[in-house]
Amino acid sequence: MKKIPKKKTQKIQNKIATNLIAATAFMVLLGGPAAIAQTGGGAGSQGAAGQSPVGREAPVGHRQPRADQVPSEKNLSDPNNPANKEDLALDRKIKSICRGC
Repeated sequence: MKKIPKKKTQKIQNKIATNLIAATAFMVLLGGPAAIAQTGGGAGSQGAAGQSPVGREAPVGHRQPRADQVPSEKNLSDPNNPANKEDLALDRKIKSICRGC
């Protein structure tokens, strides 16, 4: 068996150590934020007012309406409703503007 010189062995060991450190640093940078996001261990896991993120509501313009906030379909076809009368008048005006649509 041939003996490898000590200097060459040290170069190989240094190269392996450098590659191992670089690979470890890359894995920490790549996987660190994902691990924190999954466990909720970050400093910002509580809301600004100390509320849990589950109990907060979206701002008014971004909120999904609940069933009690949506008008019923019965009111849409009522011809006596003033809003429907305005909609019909607007529809008549638009039909005269739009040709061949």
